[in-house]
Amino acid sequence: MVEIAPTAKPPVAKIVDFKKFKYEEAKKERLARRKTKETETKEVWLGPHISEHDLEIRLGRAKEFLSEGDRVKLSVRFSGREMAYPEFGHQVLAKSKEKLADIAKMEYNPKFEGRNLTATFVPVK
Repeated sequence: MVEIAPTAKPPVAKIVDFKKFKYEEAKKERLARRKTKETETKEVWLGPHISEHDLEIRLGRAKEFLSEGDRVKLSVRFSGREMAYPEFGHQVLAKSKEKLADIAKMEYNPKFEGRNLTATFVPVK
């Protein structure tokens, strides 16, 4: 016996095959899980001295990811003596923020993770 509507007056219950009932519940759960989309974090690499055209190309790829509903992590990779001038990386991320402003917002402010300066963007709904 399975209770169908416990809040009804009187409560509604019916007699069913319990194995069949469990199978149908599991089937409904699988269908619900299939229709949900997990958001992924995609990463796009940039350099502190990236040219304007190269930046446009990389940001075009980031826009594709954002339009699919994924978050995008922009990473500016520093090597060697470039670490002495982190302001160049901050400038690149500031330009990126301006160009992505119509479809994304910056989730976290830029921060260093080792030799990489990273900022995360999420799509605007």
